Amino acid sequence: MKPTNLADLEDDVRRDLKLIAHPRKPWLRPRSVRGASALDVLIVGAGQGGLAVGFGLLRDRVDNILLVDRAPYGQEGPWVTYARMPTLRSAKDQTGPDLNVPSLTYQAWHEAQWGAADWQAMSLIPSGKWNDYLLWFRYVVGLRVRNDVAVSAIAPCRTDDDLPCLAATLSTGEILYARKIVLATGQDGTGQWWMPDFIASLPAAFRAHAADAIDFTALAGRTVAVLGAGASAFDNAAVTLEHAAAAVHLFCRRAEPMIIQPYRWLTFAGFMKHLGDMPDEWRWRFMQHVLGLREGFPPDTWARVAAFSDFTMHLGRPWTGARIVDGNVVLDTPNGPFAVDFVICGTGIDHDAHLRPELSSCADNIATWGDRYSPPDDERNDRLARFPYLDADFAFTEKTPGRTPWIADLHLFGIGTTMSFGPAGSSINAMTIATPKLVAGVTRGLFRADLAEHWRDLLAYDVRQVELDPARIRPAPPETK
Repeated sequence: MKPTNLADLEDDVRRDLKLIAHPRKPWLRPRSVRGASALDVLIVGAGQGGLAVGFGLLRDRVDNILLVDRAPYGQEGPWVTYARMPTLRSAKDQTGPDLNVPSLTYQAWHEAQWGAADWQAMSLIPSGKWNDYLLWFRYVVGLRVRNDVAVSAIAPCRTDDDLPCLAATLSTGEILYARKIVLATGQDGTGQWWMPDFIASLPAAFRAHAADAIDFTALAGRTVAVLGAGASAFDNAAVTLEHAAAAVHLFCRRAEPMIIQPYRWLTFAGFMKHLGDMPDEWRWRFMQHVLGLREGFPPDTWARVAAFSDFTMHLGRPWTGARIVDGNVVLDTPNGPFAVDFVICGTGIDHDAHLRPELSSCADNIATWGDRYSPPDDERNDRLARFPYLDADFAFTEKTPGRTPWIADLHLFGIGTTMSFGPAGSSINAMTIATPKLVAGVTRGLFRADLAEHWRDLLAYDVRQVELDPARIRPAPPETK
């Protein structure tokens, strides 16, 4: 019988998790550093990627974990902050952090509250409801999360029994110890949101990045220019128009807009499961092509801006400079200057570990794709060469072996994994495939570090399953010749 309310669904979740709990045996021992308890895994980030990893670890009986997030409760991901789209772009039946447990899917959660007919009538998942679902998911699977706290530094240390460990300094001044750390720190987790230098140098009152907290009400009656032609740029253009801007002009450097969505092509098991196992030249070839195309904007996104007569798209017109003249931003373009009141950059991310304070102690030695692979001239891309080159378990690798061996216990789960494994595991379409791979890498490392102890346990194992009756045991008869 289908659950008819959320309480019934939660009962189903608990029953399902009990049914699939094998193997149930705890296998990790408590560790400490200077007498303070150490976590087995610290997950930095409690958005959908961090929640999926946490749930995967719990299913493998890695119970001593904690998630921390710098955002307040309810704002851990982009869904109610800078993701300015009314619905998700993923198909509504794609599964995410549920890791293929039916009662934990968004559909089950939705139907338990609004019914199967409402689900059938819905075309795409509303962003706000997805955010609410993630909060419910976190609660019902029992993940431990601390909000309003960031990790400001990570350094190596040793446990009291001389095992490798990591010390994470928090924004509160506390130090948490963990044998492994997973960085699920979002889109900018290995760098920063990027805009051209000539825009970044403008006074803050005249410009913003699409990921910034923008006061759209202040843009009413003003003329706004948006740089970029991806979905995020269009979303920001739409919100600006919806807040009564006088006009919005979107500038695309391409002569033709990108309307193909290559991520639709690569969403199949072979690619998502195994691209990371392929030789570097093939990994690079596929992903430089996909990321070189960029992700096209979907039809609904275009319809959202096209509904406004005061929206204009400029093709083949990049920005080459900018300055403030008489209280306006004057943009330099190949077609001449263009004056506006405010500019928004939907220009993505620049990957540079030096820009992340938590990685400051190892950024110089984190290997990038540019350090490990030299593509043919016609496939070169300096932007993609700055992506981190990750090990098979999603851990950072060393540029110079031996300088920072402890970064093998720092695992990445975000956009920065894209060049190494294809679609980022923290995105919905890849989560059910990428999360188990990362979790297996983390548990592999934990098991490997404890091999000697597991061996001693095996040798000492003496749990008798059967009590033998001596009266029924007889020695073998002597051999006859």
